[in-house]
Amino acid sequence: MADYTAITEAGNALVELLRENLTPEPLGDRELINLCSPHESENNQLTIYLYHAEEENANVTSGYYPVDRDMQRIRPAQYTLRYLVTAHSKAPAQVKEADQHRIMGAVMQTIRDNPVIPQRFLSGSLSGESAELHIAVERTPLEQILKIWNNTSKEYKFSIVVMVSGVTIDSRRERRVARVTEVTVGDEQRGGGNR
Repeated sequence: MADYTAITEAGNALVELLRENLTPEPLGDRELINLCSPHESENNQLTIYLYHAEEENANVTSGYYPVDRDMQRIRPAQYTLRYLVTAHSKAPAQVKEADQHRIMGAVMQTIRDNPVIPQRFLSGSLSGESAELHIAVERTPLEQILKIWNNTSKEYKFSIVVMVSGVTIDSRRERRVARVTEVTVGDEQRGGGNR
């Protein structure tokens, strides 16, 4: 059963996938890749920032399903999460841009090579249900990305949007159902006489 922790677990799975594939090259330390805002990068060289979540196919996941003989639960909801992924180079000014481009190239290569996050990176409730999380670089208008950056006075850094879909959260809402325990089948009274 995927719990409300699935959103955190999906973010952590994405981080672990990138840590494994971006270290030791182009990044020397896996701890430089973290879930955090690009505006508060501090010592991070790659930030993964969840900025949007939406429910997938709400009509398909509506209604109840049987849990056992006397209980039904609301169907789980599936979500798509969108992350802003940004490189923050610590290199000298003359090679900083090139360094950030190398980092982002490695991110895009990793996403392309792994359209489904491997099971070994899943933890908690996602691991327990053997979830299948799909990832892709999303085609996003530059204006939309710039809106995220316009909230601060910090300069814009090259960023991409990574979409993670298939994140399921089960409902806790249940209802008891009464089962038919007795059925009476009887003869109908028929009118008398022939006509």
